[in-house]
Amino acid sequence: MSTLTASNLHKMKKSGVSSHDRSSQNDPMKFFRDLTYSTGELARLRQIVRDSGHSLILPYDQFIEHDNRHIEPNPEAANPDYICKLAVEGNYNAVAIHYGVAKRYWSKLAGSVPLLLKLNGKTSIPSQAKPLSVHTSWVEDAVRMGAAAVGYTMYYGSPRQDEDLPQLAAVRKECDRYGMPLVVWAYPRGEAVDAKGGKETSYMIESAVRMATEMGASVVKANLPNAADDGYSDLEGVPEIYRNIEKKLSALSAKDQKWERARRVVEAAQGVPVLFSGGSQIGDSDLMENAQACTDAGAFGFIFGRNMWKREWKDSLSITKKFQEMLDSQ
Repeated sequence: MSTLTASNLHKMKKSGVSSHDRSSQNDPMKFFRDLTYSTGELARLRQIVRDSGHSLILPYDQFIEHDNRHIEPNPEAANPDYICKLAVEGNYNAVAIHYGVAKRYWSKLAGSVPLLLKLNGKTSIPSQAKPLSVHTSWVEDAVRMGAAAVGYTMYYGSPRQDEDLPQLAAVRKECDRYGMPLVVWAYPRGEAVDAKGGKETSYMIESAVRMATEMGASVVKANLPNAADDGYSDLEGVPEIYRNIEKKLSALSAKDQKWERARRVVEAAQGVPVLFSGGSQIGDSDLMENAQACTDAGAFGFIFGRNMWKREWKDSLSITKKFQEMLDSQ
């Protein structure tokens, strides 16, 4: 495993070498030049890309899976009109929402913020041991509504993968038919994942990201991994290579470890652009440090939801601007 520390990354940036090499720093579509994308994909993807070539997307699909708990601590954010206004005034590159919110609320914006239509979801009520995210809308809905892309949650490692993967393949087939970009939420989930270290480890997230690439994702959405508990010492079935990787990672400082874990996630996608998720709401300093690690590791951008719209309005806009400046400085 090649290891990049924070200091090494700073040296590379100063010398003009990027940790995720791109042919032109002035090319807005630089993240899509190395692989094959259809004309339709590129035309729609350009709608959600900043002039710097990066993207900052506001997701608001959490109410389906996390029920109505998100009315706190900012009750205003329960109103989709509030989210749409934040997307406009915050100059986000897209808003990721389900069909009902898109039809009743986003449609008022008349296209002023691009739409990433989320195609599937599930509730948190049944057991999460064998999760499956099922259709809430279809690719044809996205085409009719003028969406710039669609999103699909893939639960990597779920015992129900025999249903999940064919469903994703069918979505990908329709995306190819219409030239619609497919953003895959690459999420390890389920009892088999829990038995091998859990959903937040580098082993599982890297594997899920690679699976999304294999399934034909245009862009992959992933979380920044955390350290494995006890380095997998008490678990069976974890490959020896990841036991050794975890030992090497644990020898790094906390900051350098984040950077290296992010780099490995980007590398796992093998050129397919990676959007990093913010996950559960965390403090400003931790969120900024995580974002900087992902940016320096070659991230395409961020898709931060709860960490944005759960804040007070002025705080949401302030931290949005900081992330945009971070991305645009690359």
